Amino acid sequence: MQRLARRADIEFRLLLPQTVGMNCLEALLAAKGEGSVLVIDGAMGTELFARGLISGASPELWNVEHPDRVAAVHQAYVDAGSDIVLTNSFGGTTFRLKLHDLQDRSHELNKAAAAVAREVVDGADRKVLVAGSIGPTGELLEPMGELTRDGAVAAFTEQARGLADGGADLLWIETMSDLDEVELAIAGAKAACDLPIVTTLSFDTAGRTMMGVTGADAANRLIPLGIAAIGANCGNNLPHTEAALAEMRAVDPDVLIVSKGNAGMPVWAGDELSYSGTPEVMAAHAAHVRDHVGAAIIGSCCGSAPEHIAQMAQVLSGEAPVPEVDMAEITSVGAAPSNGEVRTRKRSGRRRA
Repeated sequence: MQRLARRADIEFRLLLPQTVGMNCLEALLAAKGEGSVLVIDGAMGTELFARGLISGASPELWNVEHPDRVAAVHQAYVDAGSDIVLTNSFGGTTFRLKLHDLQDRSHELNKAAAAVAREVVDGADRKVLVAGSIGPTGELLEPMGELTRDGAVAAFTEQARGLADGGADLLWIETMSDLDEVELAIAGAKAACDLPIVTTLSFDTAGRTMMGVTGADAANRLIPLGIAAIGANCGNNLPHTEAALAEMRAVDPDVLIVSKGNAGMPVWAGDELSYSGTPEVMAAHAAHVRDHVGAAIIGSCCGSAPEHIAQMAQVLSGEAPVPEVDMAEITSVGAAPSNGEVRTRKRSGRRRA
């Protein structure tokens, strides 16, 4: 397995003379060929819960206490076809870790998160990137709250440094709603290292984030900061997420667009929680954002599992037909069509703007 991983890495590096000046995302897209899409992974939290994580416990602590279980999640997504895996570090700032009295272990836990993912992808038979996940602090910036700008930058810097030291290929600032906080996260990331930076926001209502940010707002403010890609993750429903992505594309026709929407809304059936977005629905959505928005980096967020990613990867690569799902009928994230039917149709071609 290690020999295969080394060969895959060597083959990837052989492409570098043709991709001078490209970041790792652009280089991997170039290696896969014109019109290709990079597949991201799916949800981490629900997969950890399935492996024994208790509600209220720190997922980040599992990077040192149960690294084998975290690695198993990464491995499942790599096996499903993910080209990028996000580290188990979403709540890795000192502010989020403080909820578990772990605020003094930010660098350690983030480094471990990246190292666990690094070991998994290094054993793959193809090139897979490790993206260091950086989530919001959960605090409000002054004057609305008590979080200072310097304090936020310091927290993001410490987290980013840990992720870089653990072997991350890029940094992934996700599920943001406040552009000021995104900018501070970018500043912290740049202070820590020179890794490429991806930013995604969560669009919840009418194509806006909780703080009222539109896709156009995000693109106009963040793209000039030199980020490698921009997009949306999580969110309240797929149509609003797609609308935000379309606004980003309109601002910049060349920027790499990321789509990582939720796989449905949570639904309680007795004492069991499930999500409404089937692998077929999410595969249809993946093809839709590729063809209509030009998204080049596509995965799924809450409620998704390796089964979702596997079908999305097969559809995006052309190995499987696009499930015939009426996207206009999907009124909540990942919800099945109102008639409950999912059919397949032949692909009519693909394009990436």
